[in-house]
Amino acid sequence: MQSSKMKKDESFLGKLGGSLARKKKSKEVSDLHEEGKNAINAPLLPSGTEIHPEDALLEENAERIMLDPASRENPKFKDLVKTLTEWINSELEEDRIIVKDLEEDCYDGQVLQKLFEKLSGRKLNVAEVTQSEIGQKQKLQTVLEAVNSVLRPHGWTVEWSVESIHSKHLVSIVYLLVALAMHFQAAIRLPEHVSVQVVVVKKLEGILQTAVVTKELTTTTEMMIGRFERDAFDTLLDHAPDKLNVVKSSLITFVNKHLNKLNLEVTELESQFADGVYLILLMGLLEDYFVPLYNFFLTPESFEQKVHNVAFAFELMQDGGLMKPKARPEDVVNLNLKATLRVLYNLFTNYKNSE
Repeated sequence: MQSSKMKKDESFLGKLGGSLARKKKSKEVSDLHEEGKNAINAPLLPSGTEIHPEDALLEENAERIMLDPASRENPKFKDLVKTLTEWINSELEEDRIIVKDLEEDCYDGQVLQKLFEKLSGRKLNVAEVTQSEIGQKQKLQTVLEAVNSVLRPHGWTVEWSVESIHSKHLVSIVYLLVALAMHFQAAIRLPEHVSVQVVVVKKLEGILQTAVVTKELTTTTEMMIGRFERDAFDTLLDHAPDKLNVVKSSLITFVNKHLNKLNLEVTELESQFADGVYLILLMGLLEDYFVPLYNFFLTPESFEQKVHNVAFAFELMQDGGLMKPKARPEDVVNLNLKATLRVLYNLFTNYKNSE
């Protein structure tokens, strides 16, 4: 009886062992399959990037785009995001709109609507506040149609959509803001040569395909400025240098008429306004007020101090009711003749009859 019981136990253990062995083998096969899949996908994916469960729910030919985590932490990309955020806050300060996070604050169309209206001077027919997803997408549709109608004729490639913006795809939002900043000649300096990597997940014939794509967000400052619409000063410099001297002479006469009151005189427009001091003093004279010396650097030494001065002069111009200058403070400091001429000509147009 004992022998029979032992055989029965051995038979039971054998079956149990066989069952465990089959499960172990099945798990090994499953692990091997997963390892093989990872081995195929691994070279395509940047480190730290994961395929999310929702990707399996993608419809046929649909795709999802993700920003590579390493690119998100890239100092130049972070600087670009910071510059754009500060620019939006500066533009929408009067509307008491404060943007802290581009993804969370721009996806519903509210900020983009206000920004486009401010830049273009065009009022859009959209609901002010929309809480529902359908309402937000309808607003985005209207805003992006208006944006695209302005940008497309000037050769801009549309790298954004209602879906990508509403799904908080940061690269699409940044693409859009860079295009707006460049087209409307924002008074900011965008960091050069900013590129990021994005992971594109697409479903083809029921199988998820992944690819890594490099997106170039900014180029050189010279090329980005070149995208701006040419104005009268471009034509003047390229085709009528003789007339340019007449314009410069008129501007020199205008500024000296006022600066002479402080026993100051300008002979070179490009260099003598580059540190911002004469611009600040000129604004005080034109608006008839004294600018406290602690508000600016009277003898600026560094590039940053000069930029501070020119930017402060631009603020004084806006306080006087003038439009924000199309030039950038950095361009004036860098002796960019066209930038300086644009600023001075704007003052001349508004104050030419001032005594």
